[in-house]
Amino acid sequence: MTKTHQPSPDVQDMVAQADTGARSPHGLSGRILWLVPLIWSLFQLWYASPLPFALDFGVLNNTQARSLHLAFAMFLAFTAYPARKTSPRDHVPLLDWIFALIGSLAAGYLFLFYNQLADRAGAYTAFDISVAAIGMVLMLEATRRALGPPLMVVAAVFLLYTFAGPQMPDVIAHKGASLNKAMSHLWLTTEGVFGVALGVSTSFVFLFVLFGALLDRAGAGGYFIKVAFSLLGHMRGGPAKAAVVASGLSGLVSGSSIANVVTTGTFTIPLMKRVGFPSHKAGAVEVAASTNGQLTPPIMGAAAFLMVEYVGISYVEVIKAALLPALISYIALIYIVHLEACKAGMEGLPRRHSSTVLQKLFSFMTVFVGLLVLSAAVYYGIGWTKDVFGSMATVVIGILTLIAYVLLVRYSARYKSEAAEDPAATDLSEVPEPGPTVRSGLYY
Repeated sequence: MTKTHQPSPDVQDMVAQADTGARSPHGLSGRILWLVPLIWSLFQLWYASPLPFALDFGVLNNTQARSLHLAFAMFLAFTAYPARKTSPRDHVPLLDWIFALIGSLAAGYLFLFYNQLADRAGAYTAFDISVAAIGMVLMLEATRRALGPPLMVVAAVFLLYTFAGPQMPDVIAHKGASLNKAMSHLWLTTEGVFGVALGVSTSFVFLFVLFGALLDRAGAGGYFIKVAFSLLGHMRGGPAKAAVVASGLSGLVSGSSIANVVTTGTFTIPLMKRVGFPSHKAGAVEVAASTNGQLTPPIMGAAAFLMVEYVGISYVEVIKAALLPALISYIALIYIVHLEACKAGMEGLPRRHSSTVLQKLFSFMTVFVGLLVLSAAVYYGIGWTKDVFGSMATVVIGILTLIAYVLLVRYSARYKSEAAEDPAATDLSEVPEPGPTVRSGLYY
């Protein structure tokens, strides 16, 4: 009998530290830290939707949207992430509230005074430069809290190089820049902080991460793990191969390698150890597979969207280019796991029912043909609706998608009792049946 494997408090704290901040305050502070991300998400959905133009209300240009986007991020960086490991976790200190408000106001300065800054472009006041300098310092501190010292140090070195150009060796020397010129360029225009990278985060990255997190919270992460285990758990070293595939599938919707490790690792690492993998190899397989999950389309962090903006190619082209390397990396990992399992003489876990070669071939062909039909329906069907329904094509596609979703939920509900959604809470002394497991979450 297997035990229920849940992340330890230390692991949960590590994930919180990396993804959502390590603070979990109570009372009014807790409600604020719940409300601000909700408002941020609603703002991003509003900005991405056609509603502002349809209602002629709340229309923002790129610069204003980037300013508000960074203002939310700065506020949460100081309130959700402690300054040090010894900082309190159950409440937000007064100094962090002050930094959060000043940082968000400095980031939102372009939004609040957009017209005035446009009127005096190139002739900024001393107050403008002061706000920019304060905002730059606070953003470096916010970066340190959220992402650690390395990125903050790199940014600080390049910032120092901007001012210390005349003192540099001849090969990299330049005439330098004054505080007025540097801060106005980096903070009060769209050439520095509010440039392409922040624009990509505002327009694309946030939405992909938001919907990926919603899908994972809805149970898709557990479903992907269970499907991978049902398909590969019976093979030699099967749990390790399932960990590789599950991490790749989780990478489709996850924006975090750490969250991917914890989501799949608490389930797959104990199973890998059971079939003979030593602890360090089980952990290495999980980490390698979860890290490669960040290379798997469509999320791929922010890198894919930055390539779209800088290179000027479509996102579909980036996905095409990334798909083959991602597949190759996972095939290589599965092969390495197979070699380790062969060397150690490992076996997989038993199946409940053994199937014949003909049954396996039929199941494979059914899945393969089904994917081909679905891909053709999506690719050609959407193009057909645009030709026939014109501007109403989006509404028609939305209605058809909703109908398909409801029907799939109804169909998958029949198999919920045979395949639990939470793999960590299930006794897996044997490999579950692939058919019911796959059918139990088709709506994802």
